[in-house]
Amino acid sequence: MKRRPLHSRCPCGAVDVHTHVVPARFPHYAGGRGAEPRWPTMVEVDACHRSVVIEDRVFRTVPSDSWDPAVRTGQIADRGLAHQVLSPMPELLSYWLEPADGEAMCRFLNDFIAGLAAHDLGRFTGLGAVPLQDMDAAIRVLEHAASTLGLAGVEVASHVNGTPVGHPSFQPFFEAAQALDMVVFVHALRPTGLERLVGPAALEYALGYPTEVGLAAASMITGGTLARFPRLRVAFSHGAGTLGQMLPRLEHAWNVLPGFRVEGGPSPRELARRMFVDDLVYDGQAIRHLVDLFGPTQLMLGSDYPFAIQDPDPVGRLATAGLDPATHSAVLRDNALRWIDGPHQHTVSGD
Repeated sequence: MKRRPLHSRCPCGAVDVHTHVVPARFPHYAGGRGAEPRWPTMVEVDACHRSVVIEDRVFRTVPSDSWDPAVRTGQIADRGLAHQVLSPMPELLSYWLEPADGEAMCRFLNDFIAGLAAHDLGRFTGLGAVPLQDMDAAIRVLEHAASTLGLAGVEVASHVNGTPVGHPSFQPFFEAAQALDMVVFVHALRPTGLERLVGPAALEYALGYPTEVGLAAASMITGGTLARFPRLRVAFSHGAGTLGQMLPRLEHAWNVLPGFRVEGGPSPRELARRMFVDDLVYDGQAIRHLVDLFGPTQLMLGSDYPFAIQDPDPVGRLATAGLDPATHSAVLRDNALRWIDGPHQHTVSGD
């Protein structure tokens, strides 16, 4: 299935690149081991909510706009948005499953997301999932998502069972994504360092996620992935987290410490400015800092809809950043089009 460019489906209006979906139900486990307690199920709570149950525990209760495109479309209009990029709830990436089970879950998610996107191509673009715990399976599912389902790309986690996404062992996957012109959205998952957080469990989302995605983004620089695949269009959630604070130190180390510099190669700052990042940092001044750090062409609107940590008014939040009109329009829409469609499809507002 040939994917229609986003610019042809979304001629005007804001594009939210960071939204999640959860299926209304999951298929029964049909693997070869009799039972798999980590295979998710859904339990109805009321007419508008269902709970995702994993290992006999409620992981998260989600609203109906997680799976119902009609409800979701109304929410889009209320928020002043024209389009959403849909990706799975990150915990459903299921890297901890056996490879065959992980592949089955990813194929189910990809079919579900492709169906949501097809419901209203003018409103939705889909990103799928791949079982990165098995490289051959991940590439096979990626190829199917591109050629058969028409998805724009995939969401991956910040690490795979403890191995950072920038580790060289994942480079065959990123090579395939570049070759297939599939975008990649990196989201934090099961953050490192939770034992150092003092306070409620929800600090995992408030503090753990930015640290985790910052380390993941840094690993794409230090592991050589961004340098090796210059046409890879990869985006990072939560403004790339703590990378913004680490980058000047990393750049300084590249200049003065032995073992950092690759002669003739791009510096960490140059590589970081190849990344796309969302603007989900909940503060106008922080958004302006992201523009300065990554460049006005790399920042995109993001909300984390429909979960509790979401920014309920991403368009209004962007307005508080006080950006010049051209940069504001780029963050609101045009950079998302460049990310999804590629630079050869780039259009500007009003085209």
